[in-house]
Amino acid sequence: MWLCGSDYFLSIVDDKEVDGCLVVRARRKGDIQKLFPDAKVKTLRGRDYQFRAHVKRELIADAVAAQVMSISYGNFKDSVANDELHHAYSKFWHIHADLQPKKPYRM
Repeated sequence: MWLCGSDYFLSIVDDKEVDGCLVVRARRKGDIQKLFPDAKVKTLRGRDYQFRAHVKRELIADAVAAQVMSISYGNFKDSVANDELHHAYSKFWHIHADLQPKKPYRM
């Protein structure tokens, strides 16, 4: 699962090492802590996601629910203040526009 937040991008996958946990992964330092401030983040150089933490499924579910309940923007991309993250999300938007039969804004 990818979680695209206004100030973080995370990938969450099954944890084969720790029962009851998932692996929360990030490409940018500090992104994991934005949702999980108490997580013990490991740095693994040369991996597809350099920053990783084992987090209990229930904590992830609660954090995602809290994020959903706090949405106050009318346009997600406009809520992203970081230029680098905004640019990545814009590219993501354009790539996924190809999935729609009728292209948005007559692309």
